[in-house]
Amino acid sequence: MLACADPRLRESRHLVPELLLELLTEEIPARLQARAAEDLCRLVAGALQPIRLGEPQGFWGPRRIGLVMDVNARADTAPREERGPRVSAPEAAVTGFLKKHGVAREALAQHGDFWVLTRPGTSIEAGVLVAQTLPSLLWNFPWPKSMRWGVSAFPWIRPLRQILCLLDGRAVPFALAQGGDAAHGLASGDLTQGHRSHAPGPISVSNYSDFVAKLRDQFVLVDPSERSMAIRDGVAALAAAEGLELVPDEGLLTEVAGLVEWPVPLLGRIDEAFMDLPPEVMRTSMRVNQRYFSLRTPGGAVAPRFALIANIAATDGGVAVIAGNERVLRARLSDARFFWEQDLKTPLEELLPRLDGVVFHAKLGTQGERVRRIEKLSEQLAPFLGAEPPLAARAGKLCKADLASEMVGEFPDLQGVMGAYYARAGGEDARVAGAIAQHYRPMGPNDTVPDEATAATVALADKLDQLAGFFGIGDEPTGSGDPFALRRAALGVIRVLREHKAGLSLRFVIAMARRPFNDGGSPTGAAEPRSDAVALEARVESRLLEFLLDRLRIQLRAEGGRVDIISAAIGRDDDVIRIVARAEALRTLAEAETGQAILSAYKRAQNILRIEDKKDGPHTGAIEGALTVVEELSLLNALEEVEAEVGRQLAVENFGAAASALASLRPPMDAFFERVLVNDPDPAIRKNRLRLLSRLKSAMDSVADLSKIDA
Repeated sequence: MLACADPRLRESRHLVPELLLELLTEEIPARLQARAAEDLCRLVAGALQPIRLGEPQGFWGPRRIGLVMDVNARADTAPREERGPRVSAPEAAVTGFLKKHGVAREALAQHGDFWVLTRPGTSIEAGVLVAQTLPSLLWNFPWPKSMRWGVSAFPWIRPLRQILCLLDGRAVPFALAQGGDAAHGLASGDLTQGHRSHAPGPISVSNYSDFVAKLRDQFVLVDPSERSMAIRDGVAALAAAEGLELVPDEGLLTEVAGLVEWPVPLLGRIDEAFMDLPPEVMRTSMRVNQRYFSLRTPGGAVAPRFALIANIAATDGGVAVIAGNERVLRARLSDARFFWEQDLKTPLEELLPRLDGVVFHAKLGTQGERVRRIEKLSEQLAPFLGAEPPLAARAGKLCKADLASEMVGEFPDLQGVMGAYYARAGGEDARVAGAIAQHYRPMGPNDTVPDEATAATVALADKLDQLAGFFGIGDEPTGSGDPFALRRAALGVIRVLREHKAGLSLRFVIAMARRPFNDGGSPTGAAEPRSDAVALEARVESRLLEFLLDRLRIQLRAEGGRVDIISAAIGRDDDVIRIVARAEALRTLAEAETGQAILSAYKRAQNILRIEDKKDGPHTGAIEGALTVVEELSLLNALEEVEAEVGRQLAVENFGAAASALASLRPPMDAFFERVLVNDPDPAIRKNRLRLLSRLKSAMDSVADLSKIDA
């Protein structure tokens, strides 16, 4: 998040020239304000690099964006020399050099064998640079959408009314006029304006601290974080006075802070006639339609009160404002009640045919087709997560039905939530209703995974179908975009598998999810020959597998895992639960002294085999004849015991014990590498020793791909 300029911090700094820029505009959409201030800081910092000291700090609000930045009083460049032609060069070369740089012959000096032109340093005052730079910057400001008003071609998000630009307390004059375009006559000065209603007149300011203080006196809080705090604390205090609590909603708090300059919290009352509506319906209607904050009792029940934020300090204490908003809310909740009652008249299952007319994606069919895939996949996945297949199939069948409901049509954020209410009202099993409510989870890294097996199964099926479909048509995430939230879906798959300890091969579940897309022909529906379709499907499944494993890598790294150890664990498995267990076992091994020695010996064996295999390898197969050197025999005997023990432990997925078993190889490996010449002159002896090393490497590789670990 872009840092906000705090005048208290600035006052503690040493005195340097300060640049203050404010762009006073008609109301800017709240969602665009912070980004606009960030863009302004970035562009001004780049344009004024020669004089910049430190980073600019932005501020934003409904009617203004701006920044404050410490600068140098002037930008100076040092003299520089440019070497010209040799002294012995033809006169034409010297003439060309003089013409290129626009100087006379007297400007050249001989340095050794060359003519040299000395360019004097330049100096420009900060104010001049600012005035030269800002007009073009503002003309080309990167708003997502811009408008033009009047006869000017100047583009801005909303009409730009005034520009404040101060440098070291003095106005920096510049105009936006370009060519024949007068740009509405906009020019900079030292004036700003206070609150539109309470203090609409011009205000002269001298610096940022003065700017903040005077605007506060004129009913404007410049700092967005201060406005957010005033809203949160003000609502919390009013609620506490009535024994209530504010329902946290950071997104709404940020939005409302971008709608008001002088936040005045007020409490209104919800008509008791609407208190039997589902709490989510009430909260969503208040939030989406009116930007109201919800309140609750200490026990978590919905309170019959709501909080609103006025942008004026009304003389009647807000009585009229509250009454007006209560009337509006009654109308909104009446609409919600109508949707609720209409939806309850139709059983959830009877909404399903409507989904056949709702396009999910042009290349992936309708929502109805998707639901049928999720239903089947949920039934297939259920045993692996401890769910009952019939219940999982039923939940999968109904999980998207509420998309055809009136309520979700009005409030899309309630999908899943309303389906659960309608399922319960229709007598569905509680686990089915819970799965409908939770199958979208986790919605992000901080969201929880469904804790009940049926819900987790449908959540997994939903995300796998989404991934399988979009990867099949080639709509994969790129470095700059992920319009279908496939990274979130992949992370959801990983988290569901991990948190429910579902031991499933990712290749297996990918193939299961891809099967419905292949039943009618090729993976993408194109008319390829069968052999081409099979190859294409293999590529789709391979890309999706790597995508899922990348999400697992990222998650394990975020938990503190080493990159090399994670790669080693993934190199031998595609079961998320086993990969995590292998990684933990390898971490323990790699951090132990014995483990370091074993890994070093492994690397040595690997390097020898790589070199010798190029000559006459591969050196695999049974050892031919008896070994005679005691170190060979000791290593072989130890290896046979370790192979057996590792096999037993891997069979029961005890990766810690399997990795620990390798420790017994250290003494015979050390002795072997110290006293035995692998490349013996006798070809038969050499072959046996290389095969012994190959067997050693294979035994260690069965635990994990140790070649990936940094020894």
